Amino acid sequence: MSTGKGALSPGTHEISIDGITQRYHVAGNGPVCLVHPGGPGMHWEYLRLPLLEASLKTVYLAPVGTEGSGFVPGGDYGMKRYAHLARAVADRLGVPRPYFMGHSHGGCVGLQLALDFPGEFGGFILYDTGATVGQELYESATAGVTEFALRHAGRPGTDDAVRSWGEEETGDKQLALERVRMMLPLYFADYWHMEPQLESWVSTVDITIDEARKYEPWDVRSELDKITDPTLIIAGEHDFIGGLRWARQMHESINGSRLVTLSRSGHFGHLEEPDAFAQAVRDFIAS
Repeated sequence: MSTGKGALSPGTHEISIDGITQRYHVAGNGPVCLVHPGGPGMHWEYLRLPLLEASLKTVYLAPVGTEGSGFVPGGDYGMKRYAHLARAVADRLGVPRPYFMGHSHGGCVGLQLALDFPGEFGGFILYDTGATVGQELYESATAGVTEFALRHAGRPGTDDAVRSWGEEETGDKQLALERVRMMLPLYFADYWHMEPQLESWVSTVDITIDEARKYEPWDVRSELDKITDPTLIIAGEHDFIGGLRWARQMHESINGSRLVTLSRSGHFGHLEEPDAFAQAVRDFIAS
């Protein structure tokens, strides 16, 4: 494992930022793109992008509070801290203006980065995300769960997925991971069609729990018109949590942004429509 030397060599690297261990994983070749997973608390492996590694040097971040990276003292995992740490990793890489891709919660980090450090990145890829976290997002997602239940009534696992969404979070990792895996059908346009292909992928789904983590509302919708960096927004048409409502809101407010809709995807378009997803990213970077 690297400790900072050869910062862009393939493999796993660890550096220290503000006294906190930050781990990241490098793969592929081409322009450099930092890739930030969702959650918060999700491990990076679920977001592995082999189709893009052929044309991008992907730097998969293991955000603080997950998979080998350190915990933040006092549980203060604010969006500005995540953005600060991502920017610090980019600085250590020594590459001028790398790209940044953020999925779900990672896309929120991308928006905060674009606002706090304008002009420092080559562009932002905001994937199944939105510009607010809090009660409004939760209510919108819950309405999406209700629609999912109606659309897939009678299919195996539907009732368990819907019930799991309404359960309280637990500090027990094993129980939390079981809940996440139970909810997986919610995150796909058609999980049952994909299920035979997902067996190995499901084994990569993992989480870390920091019981000290503080959850605070976050909303930058009124600031989106300040973003001037090139921005690609990708949204699955059937994504119940970071879908078209939020994507269109960002697209209308971020000047010059592009919006790509994946019509047969939920929250994981890189799995349900991998070719279309990868092509959208390649086209954006080529431009």
